[in-house]
Amino acid sequence: MSELKNLLNDIEELKKNLLDLIEKTEGDLQDSDVIAASQVLNVAIVKYNELLLKLNNQ
Repeated sequence: MSELKNLLNDIEELKKNLLDLIEKTEGDLQDSDVIAASQVLNVAIVKYNELLLKLNNQ
């Protein structure tokens, strides 16, 4: 369960980072840094979902 908690903490931190970048770029969602941060957040969310599925199928 601590792995889930760690992933959730990472997701929250990545989300905060993404929102900060969006603010810095004045809402430019096509900025390369915003896109990169969004992709990193997406990977973390996918990992979290995969772990949830794995734990629920045990």
